[in-house]
Amino acid sequence: MTARLYRGLFAVVGWGALALQYGLLLRNNPGSGAGELTLNFFSFFTILTNLLAALALTGPALAPDSPLGRWSRSEGVRAAVAMYIVVVGVVYHLLLAQTWNPQGWQKVADTLLHTVMPLAFVGDWLLFTAKGRLRWIDAVKWLAFPLLYGGWTLAHGAMTGWWPYWFVNVSELGLARAAANFAGLLVFFLLLGLVVVAIDRAFGRRDRRLASA
Repeated sequence: MTARLYRGLFAVVGWGALALQYGLLLRNNPGSGAGELTLNFFSFFTILTNLLAALALTGPALAPDSPLGRWSRSEGVRAAVAMYIVVVGVVYHLLLAQTWNPQGWQKVADTLLHTVMPLAFVGDWLLFTAKGRLRWIDAVKWLAFPLLYGGWTLAHGAMTGWWPYWFVNVSELGLARAAANFAGLLVFFLLLGLVVVAIDRAFGRRDRRLASA
């Protein structure tokens, strides 16, 4: 399978999963306004990261020479999105999956967003993304997205009383405990980012040796 076909296929899966989850959110909360539900929808790290993954797959598949295509072909972008979506999968399966039991279409959406897309995007990064240009400092730069997300979550939750995940629920845990949980997640982001850079550099060295052989 070519890179373009692979990316096109999983771009469709990604957009379909996001659309399915949004439709289920609207259907399951008939008493809430569409605006409020939409804001909450885009306040989940899972949704934002899957949106980034879908965009990063769509760009090179449909319009590789467009601004989106050039952005999404960047080694740094693809590595960062791979790292973010691994966090989505790991956190879901370790901290969230045991807290509920989705059925039917909700189970389909959950599986696509938290298992299929993380595996698919990591597969894309390993198989089709050029390696060898990342620097260790990139792992620190990639913390900007989760830091911004944490700031938004705190501000939105303080204004509305709604929290996307139990481990950042300031109303129930208190600010100190929620902040400690978030700090722990940031450390995980950083460590995983360093692993991604290490893999990239190892693959880059291998590719250079093969090219000079």
